[in-house]
Amino acid sequence: MLPLYKVILAPALLLQGRHLRKTALRLPEADGDRSGLIEVEGTEPLRLLFVGDSSAAGVGVDWQHEALAQQTAERVSAASRNSVRWELITKSGANTREAIELVKAHPSSPADVVISTLGVNDVTSQNSASRFIRDYKELLSVVAQRTGATAAVVSGLPPLHILPAAPQPLRWYLGQCAKRLDSALQALSKEHGNIRFVSLAWAKASEMAHDRFHPGKSQYQHWAHLVAEQILSVAPRSAA
Repeated sequence: MLPLYKVILAPALLLQGRHLRKTALRLPEADGDRSGLIEVEGTEPLRLLFVGDSSAAGVGVDWQHEALAQQTAERVSAASRNSVRWELITKSGANTREAIELVKAHPSSPADVVISTLGVNDVTSQNSASRFIRDYKELLSVVAQRTGATAAVVSGLPPLHILPAAPQPLRWYLGQCAKRLDSALQALSKEHGNIRFVSLAWAKASEMAHDRFHPGKSQYQHWAHLVAEQILSVAPRSAA
């Protein structure tokens, strides 16, 4: 049974959702390489695989060196004084189920740690928390089977209740949905010693990109710092 508030708000949510899809500013994915190697002489590279949606693709900034994956790899290498090989599998608009298919279709390469940034499109797809977690578990399992990754760093959902691109009450409603998925993902990470959770609750509307939806440059910088810290805490010692 649908929650009462969803029944009451349904007409407004439907209209506002349609309007937002029609009028939203669509920014391109960041330009640049989707993989790379940062070499430190005499070290075997730690292998990082990034899987995600438009935020993993760097929508909101112009270049991959300003986006999450490359900045994270550079920070991990500098902090560990170790070589880092990184690769990005991503598609704007992908939810977690679609990310599984992306991984399956991508030529598999060995990885030590998978870094995932998913969930916003599960909100817009109206996936329940139980389905979201079921898909997330399958995603991590598929990545482990195909790449050998033994650890994961998962980013939570951004605070959609502050999303400036969405009007009220749609903004409030998306925020409630995001909070449920975020809590479920955080609980999943606590169940497994090889999964680390990165909260995005710190994100501010004033620092978003000019589409008023995706992270801006300073947010990607801070996000990369947080993800790098968690990678260093969970990476296999033999690799790092």
